[in-house]
Amino acid sequence: MNAISFAGAGGNRNAKRDKQKLTENNLPMLWILSPTASQSILEGFAAVSNEDNWGNGIYFLPRYLRTAIVAIHQLPKTRETLWLRILGKGRVQNTAIDELEALPEDEPLRTRALELLYSLKTTLEVSQNIDEEDRELIMRLSPLYTQRLQEAEQRGERKVLENLLKIRFGSLDEQLSAIIEPLLSLPAEEFTPLLLQLSRDELIERFSQQESS
Repeated sequence: MNAISFAGAGGNRNAKRDKQKLTENNLPMLWILSPTASQSILEGFAAVSNEDNWGNGIYFLPRYLRTAIVAIHQLPKTRETLWLRILGKGRVQNTAIDELEALPEDEPLRTRALELLYSLKTTLEVSQNIDEEDRELIMRLSPLYTQRLQEAEQRGERKVLENLLKIRFGSLDEQLSAIIEPLLSLPAEEFTPLLLQLSRDELIERFSQQESS
């Protein structure tokens, strides 16, 4: 069981600092994240499910151990579990990445998750002990990484174009905003001279016609 573990930090230190009585509920909780967890392993740790409050895939060890095992492969396919399922293996991880790709480009969850995946990709690439599964993950993430770079480049070009229009015409109204996409279909070395040479009305007429054609 390849697992990641982390604990809620600071309960004991905070209690000492604030001179408060340390209760059981203030104690940190250890969460063990595992791509898979067999029934025999769960039984060996005396871990039991609490589906009514936590749903599938969360198993708690005896009370005083303050520990829970998250069996990632058993988690439901929901938005809330997407972060954890990305840490899974095989089909579970691939499905989570597919769901991530399907999110809108401006979705904050998509942006943050992709940044973490790119960090993981970089870490795997420099690792000396990379296995076949990790190689497949790198190949799976490479197109996403390329797409992310292209999106960043496009956003940069759009910002440049918006600034040029504002400088040239004083503001960016609805009519000028409507021709940004047609202008972006041209290389920067082509649309920049047009912005400097054509009047506002000429630009709107030319690229509004192009957009509707």
